[in-house]
Amino acid sequence: MSRRIKRMNPKPRERDEHKEARPFKARGASKASPRSGAKPGTKPPRFAGERAERRAPKVAAPETPVPAKPVEALLPTKVQTVEVTADENNMRVDRFLEARFPGLSFSHIQRVVRKGELRVDGKRVDSKDRLEEGQSVRIPPLKLDAPKAAAGSLSEAAQKTLAALKEMTIYEDDDVLVLNKPAGLAVQGGSGMTRHIDQMLEVMRDSKGQKPRLVHRIDRETSGCLLIAKTRFAASYLTGAFRERSARKTYWALVPGLPKPKQGRISTFLAKEESEDDTIMRIAQHGDEGASHAVTYYAVVETAGNKLTWVSLKPVTGRTHQLRAHMAHIGHPIVGDPKYFNIENWQLPGGLQNRLHLLARRIVIPHPRGGVIDATAPLPPHMQQSWNLLGLDASRFDPIENAPEE
Repeated sequence: MSRRIKRMNPKPRERDEHKEARPFKARGASKASPRSGAKPGTKPPRFAGERAERRAPKVAAPETPVPAKPVEALLPTKVQTVEVTADENNMRVDRFLEARFPGLSFSHIQRVVRKGELRVDGKRVDSKDRLEEGQSVRIPPLKLDAPKAAAGSLSEAAQKTLAALKEMTIYEDDDVLVLNKPAGLAVQGGSGMTRHIDQMLEVMRDSKGQKPRLVHRIDRETSGCLLIAKTRFAASYLTGAFRERSARKTYWALVPGLPKPKQGRISTFLAKEESEDDTIMRIAQHGDEGASHAVTYYAVVETAGNKLTWVSLKPVTGRTHQLRAHMAHIGHPIVGDPKYFNIENWQLPGGLQNRLHLLARRIVIPHPRGGVIDATAPLPPHMQQSWNLLGLDASRFDPIENAPEE
């Protein structure tokens, strides 16, 4: 059964919170009582129910509306001026071109916008700017890419890429795709990056040349649930759901020591700090340049001799490296984190791999056509190895279920 998401925006705080996390109280919970002597029939919060290791992705049977008729794609051999329609209202400039002219390459779109060849009401625009109904768009002559080969005639390399994506898939329908991204595979390209999810999605272009779109991102070394929109309609809807915080995400991590309190709320401001070799997020103060408010709930699930702890995390906001920076901030950085692990002379227990122990465990989000998508990713191999060596039970009840949604 899905849970309705409460939509609330956290109010910015005037200063950074103390380093110690603030405990959260489970919704509907009465005052805590000792394990012994509890009232008959009352279950301790941590063990209020059983959680299956693999929760099957669910989506209610939707009532599929009749899709809008696609805009005709005419090859512009000379400069033409078009008007933004009601269906195209609030669409990004690059998405507008992509929808009007299927098969137009990303690089070509960026080039005509960057050079100012495309104008909106006579003015230069950025590819991320939003259009309004009735605006006049000047479109220069465009060069469309050759149509992509049909799936049956894909090259051997493309077929392997498609097979790899299918192997990662944990949920798919006509609008949405949820991948179990492996650790070490980047979501988007960067310096020296030759293989990443966005590039792999090229093999899934449809007959109109449209390829699936990234809706959100997770770090390269983080494994788990990655949401992809297969249609422009789904991309717009899901992006809005993230913006309105209707998506609920759960992460699992392994950290040194035992966080106190065992369930808490971390609230800080984060700002990007860049150097020649690296980019990290630092704890900032309200009012600092580039500082954004970030809120994370955490809960201890199980410990391994007080040396290592399995924690469940629920980010309310979605800042870059938020969970990694927040756990380091309270003195319990995530095991294997090359950027934020800051405990001197700490030794990794034997048998554990020195890799980031962070999993995007679960995502729950309204489906664009009704119902709820609820997808869960299993532990990646290196984390499963750690769980086995430490005697942690992945089917244990996850207390983060009781954390607030705001």
